[in-house]
Amino acid sequence: MIVKISGKLVEKKEQSVVLQLQGLYYEVMVPQSVLKRIDEGDPGGDELELITYHYLQVGQSSAMPILIGFLNEVECDFFQQFIKVSGIGPRAAVKAINRPISEITQAIDTGDVKMLKTLPGIGLQRAKEIVAKLQGKVSKYGLIQDQVPATVESRDTPDWQDEVLDVLIQLQYKKPEAMSMIEKALNLNESINTTEGLLNEIYKQKVKS
Repeated sequence: MIVKISGKLVEKKEQSVVLQLQGLYYEVMVPQSVLKRIDEGDPGGDELELITYHYLQVGQSSAMPILIGFLNEVECDFFQQFIKVSGIGPRAAVKAINRPISEITQAIDTGDVKMLKTLPGIGLQRAKEIVAKLQGKVSKYGLIQDQVPATVESRDTPDWQDEVLDVLIQLQYKKPEAMSMIEKALNLNESINTTEGLLNEIYKQKVKS
């Protein structure tokens, strides 16, 4: 299974990119929300590394391997949660995720069916199924920001707090901002003692702000 690919970005298409790697050219499908971030980073002609979801598209007489690319593992993880919804396959999910993942996550958590059914290929019934399947299970993805990740340094804190810092940095927060969010959440709720609990508290504070 191919879990990561890195190569020279030679072409951008409507819903995919082409990477050149050691004389071979790989086409990788990419959601619109990720393509926009690639455009903003403008790595044209430079090396581009993508975390990939790899699956076989099975036809009547053949099977074709498909790669779907993301800029980090958190985006890929959200994608794998999204395709757990009945009737949403990998290709449909690539098409549907044309808005920032943080916006989609907030719509799921608040039960905003009206917003979800504006996503390409998602009708009213499918939007309701997304909420029913994922509401309350994808909160941490609502913390994603479009910023350059900071480098994680060691800190004299409990392991579960370090894990939260790592997650926030993967979600594109700068380290000082992530540390401030952690401190605020712990001050507001001193009973927190797990990674998931701290992430949920941070998300609640973000929604309130």
